[in-house]
Amino acid sequence: MSRLGQSDRERIADLFDRHLEAGLHHGAQLAVSVDGEPVIDLAGGVAAPDGPEETRETRHVLFSSTKPYAAVTLHSLVEEGKLAYDDRVVDHWPEFAAEGTEKAEITVRQVLSHTAGLNRGEIDDRPDLWGDWDAAVEQLEAMEPNFPPGETPAYHALTFGWLVGELVRRVSGTPIEAAAAERVFDPLGMDDTGIGLREDEDDDVATLVGFEPFDRCRDPGEGLGKNAEVAVPFNSEAIHRAVIPAANGIGTAGDMARFYACLANGGELEGTRLLEPETVERMTRLEAETDADGTIGREARFALGFWKGGTTVAPYGSLSPEHVFGHAGLGSSVGWADPEENIGFSYVTNGVREGSYEHVTRVNALADAVRQALR
Repeated sequence: MSRLGQSDRERIADLFDRHLEAGLHHGAQLAVSVDGEPVIDLAGGVAAPDGPEETRETRHVLFSSTKPYAAVTLHSLVEEGKLAYDDRVVDHWPEFAAEGTEKAEITVRQVLSHTAGLNRGEIDDRPDLWGDWDAAVEQLEAMEPNFPPGETPAYHALTFGWLVGELVRRVSGTPIEAAAAERVFDPLGMDDTGIGLREDEDDDVATLVGFEPFDRCRDPGEGLGKNAEVAVPFNSEAIHRAVIPAANGIGTAGDMARFYACLANGGELEGTRLLEPETVERMTRLEAETDADGTIGREARFALGFWKGGTTVAPYGSLSPEHVFGHAGLGSSVGWADPEENIGFSYVTNGVREGSYEHVTRVNALADAVRQALR
């Protein structure tokens, strides 16, 4: 019997609907699993300012919520003994750095924990290169660390994905988009999710809209700010079809909730084992943290490919437990796992909101409603 009763589900659905009615976004999905069982699977609004109707199968750009998919693909290779967390990147990718340099000492662990020092480079400002894997890799090979490796947590917004993806390709011989499908999406039945679109898939991705901070009620045509500028490239078919493992996952909240339900349950869901419990524990252990005065400008607690809870800005509930782990994506999506409560949660929207306040506020309202219902 589900721990979430019918009246609780109705209250959560009412809150979900109020976000749409208030104009926080045009369309959204909310999916929650408890004890491995789907208990909430909602869709509402429209997939673009002028339609069509949002459904549970509508696919969205997931932005940085993509990172855990790429990371778990790499973790599965670690579990198989193909590489180790404390291996140097250059041992698997010789062109990455010249021997004897500071860069050559960067490890797989540092890449996954955002402490490699390669947090930002020319590639971040070159959307024209994002669809060219070889060009992106060459950019990473030419980069020099901005910080001494292993010393400074600094969020690798885009470089994380190409670093992880090229490591996956080097040790498995399989491109990251195919490896993630083979190792994560297909086993868990995440049929509507991928890293970018494949050639045989239609570009039916929901349209993103950026909103000015605190712009709750104006017409979307009048409410565009900096977030809209950020979102523009991600509304193009070229970016949808690229492979950007840090930012252009295409998928649904239902699929993401299954992913986190699996991890909340020690790496197993419905008889399918994705990872061993020891791997899940190791990859979600705290590796690095920073306060609001650090390079990120806000509190952050990094595991290996995930952000941990326990800060005032983590979007996993107003009082986010330290053991919760997950990831958010550019003020529009979030997914997380609570292994103690055995919850997998995902909220995906097509309205990009100011991330550290507006997006966190709307996400936490729903997370709090779920937690309250389970008490």
